[in-house]
Amino acid sequence: MIWKKYLRMCLVASVWMACVVVHAQNLIPNPGFETHLECPDHLGSFGINVPHWSSPTLGTTDYFHSCSQKVGAPENFNGAQTTFQGEGYAGFYAYAPGNYREYIQVRLNAPLKAGRRYILSYHVSLADRSDYAIRIFGVLFSSDSLSVSTKTNLSKKQWYAFPENKYHYLEMGVSGYMDDTSSWVRVEKEFQAEGTERYMVLGNFRDNGRTALQPTGRSYNKGAYYYIDQVELRPEGNEQLALETRGEYPLDSLQVFNSLLFEFDTYRLSGMGQGELDSLYQFLSTDSNLLLEVAGHTDGKGADQYNQKLSERRCLAVVNYLEELGMPPGRIHWKGYGASRPVASNQTDDGRSRNRRVEFRIVRERPQKESLQN
Repeated sequence: MIWKKYLRMCLVASVWMACVVVHAQNLIPNPGFETHLECPDHLGSFGINVPHWSSPTLGTTDYFHSCSQKVGAPENFNGAQTTFQGEGYAGFYAYAPGNYREYIQVRLNAPLKAGRRYILSYHVSLADRSDYAIRIFGVLFSSDSLSVSTKTNLSKKQWYAFPENKYHYLEMGVSGYMDDTSSWVRVEKEFQAEGTERYMVLGNFRDNGRTALQPTGRSYNKGAYYYIDQVELRPEGNEQLALETRGEYPLDSLQVFNSLLFEFDTYRLSGMGQGELDSLYQFLSTDSNLLLEVAGHTDGKGADQYNQKLSERRCLAVVNYLEELGMPPGRIHWKGYGASRPVASNQTDDGRSRNRRVEFRIVRERPQKESLQN
């Protein structure tokens, strides 16, 4: 990852302050969708399988990777397309009958600065089995993550059902229509930030009646399906950014990630959970001798073998996120415990919720001589 070459750390006024100084830093984590929890084996796995990214609606955005026989790259259910780079990409419906839509959402590595100019870009390719091409994609920045129970286009009425959220909406496209099915088309826009941008959603926010279409001459009754790869958001020019976080964590103390109390039968990280991991990563980056121990747990529902696997997946969701940020794998040790170590009763909803957790402990690596003597 480019920004890792410019990482610096500092200690200020007896408070741990991690200072990441980056030149033209990409503020999109996992920008090419390379990191994934498991090799995809079915459609609609994007929101639960790609760290840092989610699906903000009930639309089933897809994830394709060359490791998969069923949801692969280049061959997949909607045609064939090689990756722009790497081995994976996402796919979503930007137009479909009944106003059906799919979107991708990401938490930025840092909030945008008011008045500063940024350049957003990504690469798209129209799937072979598309009836139409469109000419404009929408970009919705928000101060908090979106989770809307709809399969149709995300309208302003739906955004403003969450009045505490702050929005900045943009539209971007290319001259003509994005109808290339053989190559990747770069879409780019420069804009000025308002200072409320922390999350970003990409897709088509217009309903069918307001979406400009160009027929492709094919008749699949599927609409317009696009592959997307390599999303980048950078400050204009070579401007330096300093990302700062403060916080101290006690050593050798078992702690619980407060924002990582999972929903039943899931291992997906919430936006708040990612934020908590961001702070932990910055703290750990101040001292290369600090190690992290991670423990995953489930509630008491389900078979023991299944709960054991689920607890391991919860650990891996945390580990993969930290490694994507730049944490060396050798500094993290993890283990899943299934439902064997409850901290509350499994007879109540509240108790089961508290048991669906990930714990961690920060320890200092001992010098080799000391570890041999103990």
